[in-house]
Amino acid sequence: MLISIWSPILLLCSLISLALTSNPAFPGWYADPEGIVYGNRYWIFPTYSAPFDEQTFFDAFSSPDLVTWTKHPRILDTNEVTWATRAMWAPSVFEHEGKYYFFFGANDVHEGEVGGIGVAVADKPEGPYRDILGRPLINDIVNGAQPIDQFVFKDSDGQFYMFYGGWSRCNLVKFNSNFTALVPLPDGSLFMEVTPQDYVEGPFMFIRNGTYYFMWSEGEWAGPDYRVSYAMSSSVFGPFERIGTILEQDASIARGAGHHSIIKVPNEDKYFIVYHRRPLNETDMNHRETCIEEMNFNNDGTIRPVKLTIEGVTGPALP
Repeated sequence: MLISIWSPILLLCSLISLALTSNPAFPGWYADPEGIVYGNRYWIFPTYSAPFDEQTFFDAFSSPDLVTWTKHPRILDTNEVTWATRAMWAPSVFEHEGKYYFFFGANDVHEGEVGGIGVAVADKPEGPYRDILGRPLINDIVNGAQPIDQFVFKDSDGQFYMFYGGWSRCNLVKFNSNFTALVPLPDGSLFMEVTPQDYVEGPFMFIRNGTYYFMWSEGEWAGPDYRVSYAMSSSVFGPFERIGTILEQDASIARGAGHHSIIKVPNEDKYFIVYHRRPLNETDMNHRETCIEEMNFNNDGTIRPVKLTIEGVTGPALP
């Protein structure tokens, strides 16, 4: 009789326990997550969230369903990137012609210092990655934008661009064919400022139904009010008029929800937002966790506010 009474309760507790492990997506302090689909697996490339001078390497994580994750440790570190004397963070990744590219920021660069945006490449998503240039691709401060928080975007015509920038300024640049140099934009310049209202850092872009969605983080990354807002445009060049905030803290779940990326399920109108947040009981600014939620749209194409959850998500099986 005891078995018949307690077995369903134990099963329910077990299921609840499993659900509670879904957000964060995987254990450890990780931030600035870049999510992408490679083949039949979901991938996340985050910052190792630690005191600045301890962020000297990158781990990656892959999953068949956004629930069960495999860790791929130290896919790139400062032993390979010899000019990175301090932290590395905020990856941006993509595949092109069978090669896997990994952009990153390194060193807390100021005018006259060496640091900024670097680029590495590998033959497999899990690396190992090698530094292509042996120096930053972008080192200088242009239009007031610190060269950090890069996002590489492939337009519908196949051309690659990159949004980047800290210090509340954002630039757009265009790549040559092998991502080793910048080429002029349509107006002849190498750098185009595209800073929207309230922008701080962490740019991201995707296309849905012909509309360009430009997203970014606002607020202070170490504070509770870190958040994600967005704009919509008909062009990669903008203009980007701020529409509103779609991801922010929830006083019952977590604070500092921001610096995100978007995963689109191939061949489906289904999107997930991958972001970091700080648990309510944590005061250390580096104690950030990577989490995933589903992101949905209104009939007019605007993005619905995202609800922070403990349960997380399950992704559709990939072909």
